Amino acid sequence: MAIIEPVRTDIQHPPQTKRYSASLRLWHWANAIIISGSLITVLINSTITDERPISSLMQDELQKAGATVTNKQAMSFAHALGDKVWDIHIYFGYGLAALLLFRSIMEFFQLADQTFIRKMKSAYHQFQTTKKNRQEARHELVVKAIYAVFYLLLIVMVITGLSLAFEDALAVLKPIRHTIKDVHGFCMYLILAFIAVHLIGVYLAERKESKGIVSDMINGGCKNP
Repeated sequence: MAIIEPVRTDIQHPPQTKRYSASLRLWHWANAIIISGSLITVLINSTITDERPISSLMQDELQKAGATVTNKQAMSFAHALGDKVWDIHIYFGYGLAALLLFRSIMEFFQLADQTFIRKMKSAYHQFQTTKKNRQEARHELVVKAIYAVFYLLLIVMVITGLSLAFEDALAVLKPIRHTIKDVHGFCMYLILAFIAVHLIGVYLAERKESKGIVSDMINGGCKNP
């Protein structure tokens, strides 16, 4: 499990901890909130507002109150309720798209040593050239590769999500709507897997030599651990 633990120290300057800019910290926590909200709406629509259970429940409760509702009317209500939740999901999707754009712009305005591409190249270079601490260099490269996959998943999620949200305007995509929806849903499961791996890795890191990594993502990190 150690391979998934994020490293607190700067691999190129071991006495120092990694630094996180205010914009990166803002993006990180805002992204966590947006993704959590989006996943919660999916969970609600697949459980609480699932059409068949909610329509049956509504019919039963109304019959107890002395009212009569047909199965078709109950299903129509349940469908409308689910649509309301999906509307909220779409708004979270817009927020995710905005944050992805913000993260892309950050790559051009962040300090050179804090951009993701630069860090990825640095980790690869360290792994290729270092003779000492090779295990640490491999560890850092694997962690960065996992984050790269996460960014790629976010891009796919945003593109497929926007395609579904604007399907009426993008008539050319209607024949492949089902495929787009399947890709969007599959990416959601992969992002859930990443979140699980990320949380486990951070938990393990906090219990070992990288203790304080969560507070670093809040306060930016200190130069001397």
